[in-house]
Amino acid sequence: MASSIPRSRFPSGRPGPGEYASYAREDVDAAQGDDAVGVLARQRDEVLGFFAALDERAVEGLRYAPGKWTVKEVLGHMIDDERIFLYRALCLARGEPRELPGFDEKLYAEGADFETRPLADLLVEYRLVRDASLAFFAGLPAAAWLRHGVVNGYPATVRGLAFHVAGHELHHLRILHERYLPLPRTSQ
Repeated sequence: MASSIPRSRFPSGRPGPGEYASYAREDVDAAQGDDAVGVLARQRDEVLGFFAALDERAVEGLRYAPGKWTVKEVLGHMIDDERIFLYRALCLARGEPRELPGFDEKLYAEGADFETRPLADLLVEYRLVRDASLAFFAGLPAAAWLRHGVVNGYPATVRGLAFHVAGHELHHLRILHERYLPLPRTSQ
């Protein structure tokens, strides 16, 4: 399942407070390791294995409560979020001086219609997005990891954004395990 991704030429180190949004502290703390590339590579394989083991029909339309995302919408949201955070990391790594805007994840999920797509297609997209993130982060020069800027009103560094992706993913995997998969299949 694993694909070949180059190792970091210059490991990121762990971000500290002020390198990512304060609301993400618990999620970033949950990401184990001192190098963003290694953390994201390990998680890629875990996420692919987790979703690949799900039965498409069993999770079709499955939400843990009315108004919450379906399993496919959670995966699609993880993909969208990673794309956006990778763009933000690219901007900071290249020295962008302007503040980067936020986004409305609920609006993005509504516009994507993830539930109508086969789970296998979403997994292909997830892998491609993650592999693109890994290739980008693995190629960064040492100084780029600490480049900083303002993202959605908070200060951030490149490594803070990379660890945010990892922590955000762990957050959603925990919710999937705790709230979605123990549930018997019911209608919306």
